[in-house]
Amino acid sequence: MESPSSSSSSSSSTRSEQYRNWLELPRDVTASILQRLGAIEILESAQKVCMHWRNLCKDPSMWRAIDMRNHEYWDLDHLEKMCRHAIDRSSGQLRDISIEYFGTDDLLKHITHSSSQLRRLRLVSCYHIMDEGLNEAAAKLPLLEELEITICLFSKEPLMALGRCCPLLKSFKLNRQGIRSVHIECDEEAVAVAESMPELRHLQLFGNQLTNDGLNAILNGCPHLESLDLRRCFNVNLSGDLGKRCAERIKSLRRPDDPTDDYEFAAEIDDGGSFDEDDPSGMSDIDYVSLSEGYGHYEFSGESDLSYDDFSDYDFYDFGDYYFG
Repeated sequence: MESPSSSSSSSSSTRSEQYRNWLELPRDVTASILQRLGAIEILESAQKVCMHWRNLCKDPSMWRAIDMRNHEYWDLDHLEKMCRHAIDRSSGQLRDISIEYFGTDDLLKHITHSSSQLRRLRLVSCYHIMDEGLNEAAAKLPLLEELEITICLFSKEPLMALGRCCPLLKSFKLNRQGIRSVHIECDEEAVAVAESMPELRHLQLFGNQLTNDGLNAILNGCPHLESLDLRRCFNVNLSGDLGKRCAERIKSLRRPDDPTDDYEFAAEIDDGGSFDEDDPSGMSDIDYVSLSEGYGHYEFSGESDLSYDDFSDYDFYDFGDYYFG
Protein backbone atom coordinates (compact mmCIF):
# COMPACT_ATOMS: atom_id res chain seq x y z
CA MET A 1 0.00 0.00 0.00
CA GLU A 2 1.27 3.47 -0.92
CA SER A 3 2.17 5.60 2.08
CA PRO A 4 0.54 9.02 2.61
CA SER A 5 3.87 10.75 2.13
CA SER A 6 4.44 8.91 -1.14
CA SER A 7 0.96 9.85 -2.33
CA SER A 8 1.52 13.49 -1.41
CA SER A 9 4.84 13.54 -3.25
CA SER A 10 3.25 12.04 -6.35
CA SER A 11 0.43 14.58 -6.26
CA SER A 12 2.91 17.44 -5.90
CA SER A 13 4.91 16.13 -8.83
CA THR A 14 1.78 15.92 -10.96
CA ARG A 15 0.83 19.51 -10.10
CA SER A 16 4.36 20.62 -10.96
CA GLU A 17 4.09 19.04 -14.39
CA GLN A 18 0.68 20.63 -14.97
CA TYR A 19 1.79 24.13 -14.01
CA ARG A 20 5.08 24.79 -15.71
CA ASN A 21 6.99 27.97 -15.07
CA TRP A 22 6.49 30.39 -17.97
CA LEU A 23 9.89 31.88 -17.23
CA GLU A 24 11.46 28.61 -18.39
CA LEU A 25 10.14 29.06 -21.94
CA PRO A 26 12.77 29.85 -24.58
CA ARG A 27 13.18 33.57 -25.16
CA ASP A 28 11.94 33.46 -28.76
CA VAL A 29 8.80 31.55 -27.74
CA THR A 30 8.00 34.07 -25.02
CA ALA A 31 8.59 36.94 -27.46
CA SER A 32 6.23 35.35 -29.99
CA ILE A 33 3.51 35.02 -27.35
CA LEU A 34 3.90 38.61 -26.15
CA GLN A 35 3.85 40.04 -29.66
CA ARG A 36 0.40 38.58 -30.18
CA LEU A 37 -0.93 40.83 -27.43
CA GLY A 38 -0.43 44.11 -29.28
CA ALA A 39 1.42 47.23 -28.18
CA ILE A 40 -1.24 48.50 -25.78
CA GLU A 41 -1.45 45.26 -23.82
CA ILE A 42 2.33 44.93 -23.68
CA LEU A 43 2.88 48.43 -22.32
CA GLU A 44 -0.09 48.44 -19.97
CA SER A 45 0.06 44.87 -18.67
CA ALA A 46 2.55 42.28 -19.89
CA GLN A 47 5.75 44.16 -19.11
CA LYS A 48 4.67 44.59 -15.50
CA VAL A 49 4.52 40.85 -14.79
CA CYS A 50 8.20 40.28 -14.00
CA MET A 51 11.67 41.60 -14.77
CA HIS A 52 12.26 38.87 -17.36
CA TRP A 53 9.22 39.93 -19.38
CA ARG A 54 10.01 43.60 -18.85
CA ASN A 55 13.53 43.21 -20.23
CA LEU A 56 12.18 41.26 -23.19
CA CYS A 57 9.56 43.95 -23.85
CA LYS A 58 12.33 46.55 -24.11
CA ASP A 59 14.11 44.66 -26.92
CA PRO A 60 13.84 46.73 -30.16
CA SER A 61 13.05 43.57 -32.12
CA MET A 62 9.75 43.37 -30.21
CA TRP A 63 8.66 46.63 -31.82
CA ARG A 64 9.21 45.97 -35.51
CA ALA A 65 5.41 45.77 -35.75
CA ILE A 66 3.29 48.11 -33.62
CA ASP A 67 -0.45 47.47 -33.53
CA MET A 68 -2.23 50.38 -31.85
CA ARG A 69 -5.72 49.49 -32.99
CA ASN A 70 -8.07 50.43 -30.19
CA HIS A 71 -11.60 49.32 -29.39
CA GLU A 72 -11.87 50.54 -25.80
CA TYR A 73 -12.58 53.84 -24.08
CA TRP A 74 -9.22 55.59 -24.07
CA ASP A 75 -7.72 58.99 -23.60
CA LEU A 76 -6.46 59.70 -27.13
CA ASP A 77 -3.59 61.87 -25.88
CA HIS A 78 -2.51 58.97 -23.71
CA LEU A 79 -2.64 56.63 -26.71
CA GLU A 80 -0.49 58.97 -28.78
CA LYS A 81 2.13 59.20 -26.03
CA MET A 82 2.09 55.43 -25.70
CA CYS A 83 2.55 55.06 -29.46
CA ARG A 84 5.51 57.43 -29.45
CA HIS A 85 7.07 55.42 -26.64
CA ALA A 86 6.64 52.19 -28.63
CA ILE A 87 8.17 53.81 -31.73
CA ASP A 88 11.17 54.98 -29.69
CA ARG A 89 11.64 51.47 -28.33
CA SER A 90 11.93 50.14 -31.89
CA SER A 91 15.22 52.05 -32.29
CA GLY A 92 14.67 52.45 -36.02
CA GLN A 93 13.63 48.83 -36.63
CA LEU A 94 9.92 49.60 -37.14
CA ARG A 95 8.50 47.96 -40.28
CA ASP A 96 4.73 47.88 -39.67
CA ILE A 97 2.42 50.21 -37.74
CA SER A 98 -1.35 50.48 -37.30
CA ILE A 99 -2.94 53.49 -35.59
CA GLU A 100 -6.62 54.10 -35.00
CA TYR A 101 -8.50 57.28 -33.99
CA PHE A 102 -5.59 59.17 -32.41
CA GLY A 103 -3.27 59.89 -35.36
CA THR A 104 -1.99 63.45 -35.83
CA ASP A 105 0.39 65.22 -38.19
CA ASP A 106 3.01 65.36 -35.42
CA LEU A 107 2.70 61.64 -34.71
CA LEU A 108 2.99 60.79 -38.40
CA LYS A 109 6.10 62.97 -38.57
CA HIS A 110 7.54 61.12 -35.57
CA ILE A 111 6.87 57.79 -37.27
CA THR A 112 8.56 58.73 -40.53
CA HIS A 113 11.51 60.47 -38.88
CA SER A 114 12.11 57.47 -36.60
CA SER A 115 11.49 54.65 -39.06
CA SER A 116 13.23 54.81 -42.41
CA GLN A 117 12.48 51.12 -43.07
CA LEU A 118 8.66 51.26 -42.82
CA ARG A 119 6.96 48.73 -45.10
CA ARG A 120 3.33 48.87 -43.92
CA LEU A 121 1.23 51.78 -42.66
CA ARG A 122 -2.40 51.55 -41.54
CA LEU A 123 -4.42 54.67 -40.67
CA VAL A 124 -8.00 54.27 -39.40
CA SER A 125 -10.29 57.20 -38.53
CA CYS A 126 -7.32 59.54 -38.17
CA TYR A 127 -9.17 62.81 -38.72
CA HIS A 128 -6.36 64.90 -37.25
CA ILE A 129 -3.91 63.97 -40.00
CA MET A 130 -4.22 66.65 -42.67
CA ASP A 131 -3.28 66.65 -46.35
CA GLU A 132 -0.07 68.53 -45.56
CA GLY A 133 0.96 65.99 -42.95
CA LEU A 134 0.41 63.05 -45.27
CA ASN A 135 2.18 64.87 -48.10
CA GLU A 136 5.23 65.44 -45.92
CA ALA A 137 5.22 61.85 -44.71
CA ALA A 138 5.07 60.44 -48.24
CA ALA A 139 8.55 61.74 -49.05
CA LYS A 140 9.99 59.70 -46.17
CA LEU A 141 8.38 56.36 -47.06
CA PRO A 142 10.41 55.11 -50.06
CA LEU A 143 10.20 51.46 -48.97
CA LEU A 144 6.46 51.39 -48.26
CA GLU A 145 4.78 48.32 -49.76
CA GLU A 146 1.34 48.29 -48.08
CA LEU A 147 -0.86 51.26 -47.22
CA GLU A 148 -4.35 51.35 -45.72
CA ILE A 149 -6.36 54.55 -45.27
CA THR A 150 -9.79 53.79 -43.79
CA ILE A 151 -12.44 56.33 -42.82
CA CYS A 152 -10.04 59.25 -43.23
CA LEU A 153 -10.51 62.43 -45.26
CA PHE A 154 -7.76 63.30 -47.73
CA SER A 155 -7.82 64.97 -51.12
CA LYS A 156 -6.17 63.52 -54.20
CA GLU A 157 -2.90 65.51 -53.71
CA PRO A 158 -1.44 63.43 -50.85
CA LEU A 159 -2.55 60.26 -52.65
CA MET A 160 -0.60 61.38 -55.71
CA ALA A 161 2.38 62.18 -53.49
CA LEU A 162 2.25 58.71 -51.94
CA GLY A 163 2.17 57.11 -55.37
CA ARG A 164 5.11 59.15 -56.60
CA CYS A 165 7.23 58.74 -53.46
CA CYS A 166 6.47 55.05 -52.79
CA PRO A 167 7.50 53.18 -55.96
CA LEU A 168 7.39 49.80 -54.16
CA LEU A 169 3.73 50.19 -53.16
CA LYS A 170 1.96 46.92 -54.01
CA SER A 171 -1.17 47.02 -51.83
CA PHE A 172 -3.44 50.01 -51.28
CA LYS A 173 -6.72 50.21 -49.34
CA LEU A 174 -8.74 53.42 -49.48
CA ASN A 175 -11.96 52.67 -47.63
CA ARG A 176 -15.11 54.47 -46.52
CA GLN A 177 -18.69 53.48 -45.91
CA GLY A 178 -21.08 52.99 -48.79
CA ILE A 179 -23.84 55.57 -49.22
CA ARG A 180 -26.85 54.44 -51.23
CA SER A 181 -29.27 57.30 -50.67
CA VAL A 182 -27.29 60.12 -52.31
CA HIS A 183 -25.89 59.96 -55.81
CA ILE A 184 -22.40 61.45 -55.57
CA GLU A 185 -19.85 60.83 -58.28
CA CYS A 186 -16.15 61.55 -57.78
CA ASP A 187 -13.29 60.02 -59.76
CA GLU A 188 -10.47 62.12 -58.30
CA GLU A 189 -9.14 59.39 -56.02
CA ALA A 190 -9.40 56.76 -58.75
CA VAL A 191 -7.48 58.98 -61.14
CA ALA A 192 -4.82 59.64 -58.47
CA VAL A 193 -4.36 55.88 -58.07
CA ALA A 194 -4.28 55.32 -61.83
CA GLU A 195 -1.73 58.05 -62.48
CA SER A 196 0.67 57.43 -59.61
CA MET A 197 0.54 53.74 -58.55
CA PRO A 198 1.38 51.64 -61.61
CA GLU A 199 2.90 48.75 -59.62
CA LEU A 200 -0.18 47.96 -57.53
CA ARG A 201 -1.14 44.31 -57.19
CA HIS A 202 -3.96 44.71 -54.68
CA LEU A 203 -6.48 47.57 -54.48
CA GLN A 204 -9.46 47.99 -52.17
CA LEU A 205 -11.79 50.95 -52.68
CA PHE A 206 -14.60 50.06 -50.28
CA GLY A 207 -17.46 52.59 -50.41
CA ASN A 208 -15.74 54.81 -52.98
CA GLN A 209 -17.71 57.17 -55.23
CA LEU A 210 -15.79 56.38 -58.40
CA THR A 211 -17.67 55.78 -61.64
CA ASN A 212 -17.00 53.51 -64.61
CA ASP A 213 -14.67 56.20 -65.97
CA GLY A 214 -12.57 56.06 -62.82
CA LEU A 215 -12.48 52.28 -62.92
CA ASN A 216 -11.37 52.29 -66.56
CA ALA A 217 -8.59 54.72 -65.61
CA ILE A 218 -7.42 52.31 -62.89
CA LEU A 219 -7.43 49.35 -65.25
CA ASN A 220 -5.37 51.38 -67.73
CA GLY A 221 -2.93 52.78 -65.18
CA CYS A 222 -2.42 49.71 -63.00
CA PRO A 223 -1.65 46.85 -65.41
CA HIS A 224 -0.43 44.44 -62.71
CA LEU A 225 -3.59 44.38 -60.58
CA GLU A 226 -4.41 40.92 -59.28
CA SER A 227 -7.18 41.74 -56.79
CA LEU A 228 -9.73 44.55 -56.79
CA ASP A 229 -12.37 45.16 -54.12
CA LEU A 230 -15.21 47.45 -55.24
CA ARG A 231 -17.78 46.56 -52.61
CA ARG A 232 -20.28 49.36 -51.90
CA CYS A 233 -19.00 51.37 -54.87
CA PHE A 234 -22.55 52.04 -56.01
CA ASN A 235 -21.66 54.23 -59.00
CA VAL A 236 -19.86 51.35 -60.74
CA ASN A 237 -21.81 49.20 -63.18
CA LEU A 238 -20.00 46.01 -64.08
CA SER A 239 -22.43 44.84 -66.71
CA GLY A 240 -21.34 44.81 -70.33
CA ASP A 241 -17.81 45.35 -71.60
CA LEU A 242 -16.40 46.81 -68.38
CA GLY A 243 -17.50 43.82 -66.35
CA LYS A 244 -16.01 41.50 -68.94
CA ARG A 245 -12.75 43.45 -68.90
CA CYS A 246 -12.53 43.20 -65.12
CA ALA A 247 -13.30 39.48 -65.16
CA GLU A 248 -10.56 38.86 -67.73
CA ARG A 249 -7.94 41.08 -66.06
CA ILE A 250 -8.52 40.61 -62.33
CA LYS A 251 -7.97 37.27 -60.60
CA SER A 252 -9.91 38.23 -57.47
CA LEU A 253 -12.77 40.68 -58.05
CA ARG A 254 -15.22 41.84 -55.36
CA ARG A 255 -18.26 43.50 -56.95
CA PRO A 256 -20.26 46.44 -55.51
CA ASP A 257 -23.05 44.26 -54.13
CA ASP A 258 -20.90 41.36 -52.93
CA PRO A 259 -21.28 40.29 -49.26
CA THR A 260 -19.46 42.35 -46.63
CA ASP A 261 -19.33 39.78 -43.84
CA ASP A 262 -15.53 39.87 -43.70
CA TYR A 263 -15.30 43.68 -43.69
CA GLU A 264 -13.99 44.96 -40.36
CA PHE A 265 -16.20 48.04 -40.13
CA ALA A 266 -19.82 48.98 -40.71
CA ALA A 267 -20.43 48.67 -44.45
CA GLU A 268 -23.06 51.33 -45.10
CA ILE A 269 -24.65 54.50 -43.78
CA ASP A 270 -27.73 56.39 -44.89
CA ASP A 271 -27.08 60.12 -44.63
CA GLY A 272 -30.68 61.10 -45.23
CA GLY A 273 -29.98 62.83 -48.52
CA SER A 274 -27.85 65.72 -47.28
CA PHE A 275 -24.36 66.48 -48.52
CA ASP A 276 -22.02 69.34 -49.17
CA GLU A 277 -21.34 69.83 -52.86
CA ASP A 278 -18.17 71.76 -52.04
CA ASP A 279 -16.61 68.76 -50.32
CA PRO A 280 -14.83 66.66 -53.01
CA SER A 281 -14.84 63.68 -50.70
CA GLY A 282 -18.63 63.61 -50.81
CA MET A 283 -18.76 63.55 -47.00
CA SER A 284 -21.28 65.83 -45.30
CA ASP A 285 -21.58 67.00 -41.71
CA ILE A 286 -24.10 64.29 -41.05
CA ASP A 287 -21.65 61.74 -42.40
CA TYR A 288 -19.08 62.82 -39.85
CA VAL A 289 -21.62 62.30 -37.09
CA SER A 290 -22.56 58.88 -38.45
CA LEU A 291 -18.93 57.85 -38.71
CA SER A 292 -18.13 58.93 -35.20
CA GLU A 293 -21.15 57.13 -33.85
CA GLY A 294 -20.32 53.96 -35.74
CA TYR A 295 -16.59 53.86 -35.27
CA GLY A 296 -15.91 54.48 -31.63
CA HIS A 297 -15.18 58.16 -31.07
CA TYR A 298 -15.76 58.45 -27.36
CA GLU A 299 -16.04 61.16 -24.75
CA PHE A 300 -13.55 60.86 -21.88
CA SER A 301 -14.33 62.18 -18.43
CA GLY A 302 -10.97 61.72 -16.79
CA GLU A 303 -7.26 61.35 -17.32
CA SER A 304 -5.28 58.16 -17.14
CA ASP A 305 -3.38 57.46 -13.92
CA LEU A 306 -0.23 57.00 -15.97
CA SER A 307 1.61 60.08 -17.18
CA TYR A 308 4.15 59.47 -19.95
CA ASP A 309 5.50 62.98 -19.49
CA ASP A 310 6.96 62.00 -16.14
CA PHE A 311 8.89 58.94 -17.30
CA SER A 312 11.22 58.60 -20.25
CA ASP A 313 11.29 54.82 -20.56
CA TYR A 314 9.02 53.32 -17.92
CA ASP A 315 12.14 53.08 -15.74
CA PHE A 316 10.57 53.99 -12.46
CA TYR A 317 10.46 52.19 -9.16
CA ASP A 318 6.83 52.21 -8.16
CA PHE A 319 4.30 51.33 -10.87
CA GLY A 320 1.08 50.23 -9.22
CA ASP A 321 1.76 47.01 -7.36
CA TYR A 322 4.98 46.24 -9.25
CA TYR A 323 8.54 46.99 -8.39
CA PHE A 324 11.24 47.46 -11.01
CA GLY A 325 14.78 47.85 -9.76
